[in-house]
Amino acid sequence: MVRKRRKFQKLVAIVLMAAIGFLYFSNASFWVKPIGLSPVLVAHRGLSQGYDRQGLTNDTCTAARMLPVPHDYLENTLPSMKAAFDYGADIVELDVHPTTDGHFAVFHDWTIDCRTNGAGVTREQTLDSLQALDIGYGYTVDGGKTYPFRGRGVGMMPSLEEVFNAFPDRNFVINVKSQDPKEGELLAERLAMLPPERQAQFMVYGADQPTSIIREQFPTIRTLWPRRLKQCLIRYVALGWTGWVPDRCDRNMLLVPANVAPWLWGWPNRFLQRMHNVGTKVFLVGDYNGEGFSQGFDDPERLQDLPATYAGGIWTDRIDLIGPAVHAINSSD
Repeated sequence: MVRKRRKFQKLVAIVLMAAIGFLYFSNASFWVKPIGLSPVLVAHRGLSQGYDRQGLTNDTCTAARMLPVPHDYLENTLPSMKAAFDYGADIVELDVHPTTDGHFAVFHDWTIDCRTNGAGVTREQTLDSLQALDIGYGYTVDGGKTYPFRGRGVGMMPSLEEVFNAFPDRNFVINVKSQDPKEGELLAERLAMLPPERQAQFMVYGADQPTSIIREQFPTIRTLWPRRLKQCLIRYVALGWTGWVPDRCDRNMLLVPANVAPWLWGWPNRFLQRMHNVGTKVFLVGDYNGEGFSQGFDDPERLQDLPATYAGGIWTDRIDLIGPAVHAINSSD
């Protein structure tokens, strides 16, 4: 009886060790080649002014809590996009709102009250009226004592068409700001005017209804909406150890917090390879701490925490810091 028990225990130990070995080697990253030569950098809103993120709500005017930043660029403008590319961005993220006269204005906020000298809902304006505003009007770093950008942002809100014309061969991530499916239909009309090779240079994210329209009509455009992101990651965490990639992960752009990434099966190279095989781009963002607001990967020192072979994406609000730091690392290799 004792001998049988020992044999059973030995068998259990062998099976357990075999299972652990399978999990380890089938998800080990060290023998998988990187998907590229260096990280792919996304400049969130181009080169923008930083702001204090503590206690944010949907109604917070972030321009009124500006942080000291050593540059004079305003987010979502043509000069800020050019500067971002010059600092090493491979992709620039921008925000769009439809206008009442059938265009798309490139601007972040749902209303124009916070950043500009106007008032009202952004999507309820004509393009001409939006482009007449001073988009630097509301920025202050000292609680309203001074407004360093007033008078300097007049006419600087671009249309999406102007962005396309200014950067005809650059990559962009387009953020659809509403849940209105008509916005997806209008954006689809604009994108359909472009050749397929140009369409492939865009990614689109936002609410599920407008974004899913883009996904259905453009097989070369990667998309993302919050529910799809959660379903992809939750299902992968549950069963990704088998090598299976959920269909909710297909042809996406995935935003993965830096403190969550190491818990993903096969991180980094094998995970990135699995996502690459289903047409998905992965971008690291800042740590998730339960606040519900996204933050970029902005500390150059944290690049040292990434594997030397990391070739996934990095989503940053400080391309002026991350871009040169990545270039310096690549130059030293």
